Amino acid sequence: MPSLTAPGLSASETGAPAQGSRRRRLWELEGHLHCAVLGVCLPIAALRRLVDKALGGQAVADDYELHCGTVVDCKFRGPVAQAVQRELDRRYMRTLKQAAAMKTTEALAAWWNDARCQDIAGPLWATLTHARCTPALAQHVEGGVHMLQHQAGMAARVDFDRFEALLDENAVLSRELGAAQQRSTHQASEQSRRIESQQGEILRLRAQLIGRDTAIAALGEDLRVLEAAAPGLRNRVELARECERLLERQHESQRLLLQSQQEAERWRRRADDLAAELHGRDALSIDANEADRAGEEPLARLDDRAVLCVGGRPASVPIYRQLIERTGGRFLHHDGGEEDNPTMLDTTLAAADLVICQTGCISHDAYWRVKDHCKRTGKRCVFVESPSSSGVKRALLALA
Repeated sequence: MPSLTAPGLSASETGAPAQGSRRRRLWELEGHLHCAVLGVCLPIAALRRLVDKALGGQAVADDYELHCGTVVDCKFRGPVAQAVQRELDRRYMRTLKQAAAMKTTEALAAWWNDARCQDIAGPLWATLTHARCTPALAQHVEGGVHMLQHQAGMAARVDFDRFEALLDENAVLSRELGAAQQRSTHQASEQSRRIESQQGEILRLRAQLIGRDTAIAALGEDLRVLEAAAPGLRNRVELARECERLLERQHESQRLLLQSQQEAERWRRRADDLAAELHGRDALSIDANEADRAGEEPLARLDDRAVLCVGGRPASVPIYRQLIERTGGRFLHHDGGEEDNPTMLDTTLAAADLVICQTGCISHDAYWRVKDHCKRTGKRCVFVESPSSSGVKRALLALA
């Protein structure tokens, strides 16, 4: 690309760097170094403003053409080169002061290797224009910058690809965020409606509670008025309730008594049926016993005396009845709690004059009831171990 300004100096002015302490100027650098210096040390926007100001106009070239034209102009001492020199010295003044402390090429190379890890632009300008920068060091610096630009380009491509992936991911996340926001908005609306409904329900329940409290207070006041008008009303109410409970217990007792009587009547009918059934079978045995009585001791008369038999086999009860009624006594029976109601035993004992207790077929409770009753009342009682007609005969003889 042709130069943006006419060359005003000869190429001899860009000779080898001085061996003193004076820094080299931009146009004194080797020609292949200007591209690296301008590309790294000066942003393209700042370069465009600098060129426009130096030329007193506005450059119409694109960024690449502007860069190439400025590289050509910086090979000669001209307005553009001097402006770039001043701008770079101003930008990197602190770095230039740090590099000025390096008095040898080795120290400068070591400083460059350390400083480029932080910011390469300032160290590049300070190293290339340093009085102790040799061509070999300049070539080393240029190579490092060149490789760094390659790495920067590769990183830029990787970053671009990553940026594209991030854009796609951002689009997906944006859609998901929009859907989540819609769901959140819908849920918030539903929640608001539920809250409004619950608040209405709370108000309704509060109104009911207030009404109930009011009714309770009114009833309490009426109760106090009634209690004041009728002293002892509460005690009478309690007594009335106690009477109702007692009546209920009485009705229940009557019902249980009626059931017991009905049950006893059923068993009595059953006993009568069994007695009628066994009467025929026992007739021969009774006749045989009567035939043998001539040699036995006669039974004593128990006229109008109630004889209670407690226990015994159900099939033998008719025989017991016949034996007792033959003596003129009245026969009473209780099975000792096997099928008859145990609570009826006390009543039956009270109605009896004499007691025959067959201990082998009654409960312990019935045994002790019989024994205790006879001891308290002084009634004669004979205990028979095994239930049999002969045992009942011996008991009747003992009673006589």
